[in-house]
Amino acid sequence: MQIEQTRWMPGKGWTPAPPGRLGTKAQLVLLFGSPACLKQTSWQEDIRSAYPAAHRLGCSTAGEIYGTEVTDETLVATAIAFEHTRLKGVSLKLDDVNDSFQAGEQLANSLPREALVHVLVISDGKNVNGSELVSGLTQHLSPDVRLTGGLAGDGARFQETLVLWDGTPEPNQVAVLGLYGDRIKVGFGSMGGWDAFGPERLVTRSAGNILFELDGQPALALYKKYLGEHARDLPASGLLFPLSLRSAAGESVVRTILGINEAEHSLTFAGDLPQGGYVRLMKANFDRLIDGAVGAAQTSSEAMGKTSPELALLISCVGRKLVLKQRIEEEVEGVQDILGRETVLAGFYSYGEISPFNPSAACELHNQTMTITILSEV
Repeated sequence: MQIEQTRWMPGKGWTPAPPGRLGTKAQLVLLFGSPACLKQTSWQEDIRSAYPAAHRLGCSTAGEIYGTEVTDETLVATAIAFEHTRLKGVSLKLDDVNDSFQAGEQLANSLPREALVHVLVISDGKNVNGSELVSGLTQHLSPDVRLTGGLAGDGARFQETLVLWDGTPEPNQVAVLGLYGDRIKVGFGSMGGWDAFGPERLVTRSAGNILFELDGQPALALYKKYLGEHARDLPASGLLFPLSLRSAAGESVVRTILGINEAEHSLTFAGDLPQGGYVRLMKANFDRLIDGAVGAAQTSSEAMGKTSPELALLISCVGRKLVLKQRIEEEVEGVQDILGRETVLAGFYSYGEISPFNPSAACELHNQTMTITILSEV
């Protein structure tokens, strides 16, 4: 596997150098940038000319990861030339959030099954039910094919997210990329680092990813009561106070707010909050957030065995970025300390992360985690 990485900034162009060293050998270019950068046209022609044979997969972000740097309002291009791996990708337009499960089904069924090893998914981050999308995908993939990826971002604005698959960046789009062959090795892991506080409350009324009532009380009013002065900045401030959801089976995942509805007194989340589940508010713990990123790196690295990691795709939640602020690069540096300086780091800050917690767990939509997918060829 050969990898080339460069970054584009408005008014400055490409640094450290224009793309193109891999030329026609590149089969894939990962592109992560701010919505404003993705809508620019100058870089698009540069990429097409530099890598004429490559698929282009990417999305808008809440921050771009370039090595151990975390930047905003840039575009990071990571070109990959596989030696033994075949690729097959497909995308579709998600017309209605309620069609998320069916979208997952259709995308999974569009990928040839023979020799399929792993699937990367990049989805619109605002108009999707991420947990339903994951369910639709995993129910139609072989159990030995694992799924990782994430939801596109838009800073803390929550206005529009974009996904790119070969054409131009578009809203309401979901793309999947299948990796094929017996020489590709994939490791993955996902961890958080938030602390729960306050009483556990019962979800008494919800519909999919929309929460109406907790303990029989209007959810939005109760949430605002806990947030205090932070409530005036909703939905963005909700990234600092996600919910930990415990299912009846005892498993827990984190859910982040994507929007609020004052008229319905409801909260919209990135994934389902089923009735009968229990939730608790969560708050940041700086050191544990960084430890969580390191833990995800350790889990993904252990899954690789003795194979050295070549490329690591890091998808971390925008809420972590808002909390860590000037310390944000510490979590990326912690990942590099585990994976080594020879590993190319690429990725973005998202509205949701898709991965099993570890190789033996089921794939789920997460929020407020650092999710890492490692790729190498043997």
